[in-house]
Amino acid sequence: MRRRLLASMLLVAVIAVLLLGVPLGVVVVRLINDEAAQELHSEANRLLIGVEYSISQQQPISPEQLARNYPDRYLQVYVRGNPPIIAGTPPPEARDLTEEARSENGYVRVSRDSAQVQRETRARLVLIIALAIAALGAAIGLATVTSRRLSLPLQDLTRIAERLGSGDARPSRHRYGVPELDLVAEVLDRSALRISDLLAREREFATDASHQLRTPLTGLTMRLEEIVAAAGQPEVVREEGEAAIVQVERLTAVIDELLAAARRQRHAQAGPLDVDDVVGQQIVEWEPAFRRAHRSLVLAGDRGLRALGTTGGLSQVLATLLENSLKHGDGVLTINTSSAGKSVVIEVGDEGPGIPEALGQRVFERNVSGSGGTGLGLTLARALVAADGGRLELVKRRPATFAIFLRHDRDNERRRVVSGPA
Repeated sequence: MRRRLLASMLLVAVIAVLLLGVPLGVVVVRLINDEAAQELHSEANRLLIGVEYSISQQQPISPEQLARNYPDRYLQVYVRGNPPIIAGTPPPEARDLTEEARSENGYVRVSRDSAQVQRETRARLVLIIALAIAALGAAIGLATVTSRRLSLPLQDLTRIAERLGSGDARPSRHRYGVPELDLVAEVLDRSALRISDLLAREREFATDASHQLRTPLTGLTMRLEEIVAAAGQPEVVREEGEAAIVQVERLTAVIDELLAAARRQRHAQAGPLDVDDVVGQQIVEWEPAFRRAHRSLVLAGDRGLRALGTTGGLSQVLATLLENSLKHGDGVLTINTSSAGKSVVIEVGDEGPGIPEALGQRVFERNVSGSGGTGLGLTLARALVAADGGRLELVKRRPATFAIFLRHDRDNERRRVVSGPA
């Protein structure tokens, strides 16, 4: 591309020099010749006037004096009644340049050698050619600088585009001082940011999927272990098998939730749900694991509450809180459901040592864990609740108590029941 730009600019420069230089040379040659002819004609007129004046005063005309007055000229004077007067050396016929002046009494001719005029003409033409060469040199330098200024940014933009194609989505932030190239660079930077965002979302989705699928798989594993342990009790086997099927269905729902979240469609899926059904399902799933850990689950608060959200999302959030309590908490785990103003509140708390003071609210930050975990569970849980239009908060650090705030469905009647074991 640089060669094409350089060649095109040089061609334009050469055409411009020719269009200007050739007419200028022709005009200069004509001006020099015309000037020489006018000078001879003026000299012939002056000579004629002087000769007529000398004759009228009856003064002698000396050829030597005329030669001194008009050096490098060949003079011929013809006056009626007087002999011709010749002064100077005649120029070669091939280079003769002659002008004459006439009157009633006679005429004079003034000739000169045109070699001096030709030398002057050649000097002017050489000057014009030198200026043309200088102009072409300046054009070459300007074309080189301009082609370099245009081609180097294009090469840089090509490297940026290749880098984007290879997956390196860092914006370059380069600007080149050329509006069109700067616009292309800005578009590439915006594309790099979008690609970077897409890649980050893909990585987050893969991480979130692996983490979120682990909880249902853990529940399914527990159910299968119950089936193996109760191999001699058909009723228990059947019951645990049905629970395992529920876990598989929940695993399918988790996959759907993750795909919907990746497409940014979860908020549109939120609808009325029965809080008791979701909480009861989680208690049934996690009760065997808590029983093996010699811990118990207690359900307290209002019954018959309805909230806006997604069953899969709320199930995943509760499963995350229950799993965290099973791993890091202690004592009785209490799930308390209540209605507060415009929100339905689900509190999950146990009797364990709680969250370290240094950790505090940072438990919701991505990749932050105080016990060697992945640091993703609470981050994803808060994101799922937010996607349903609610929020997840740490309301008490010791013992750890988390609260899920969901939007209220006010068309449902609420009734109060006494707390008791699940």
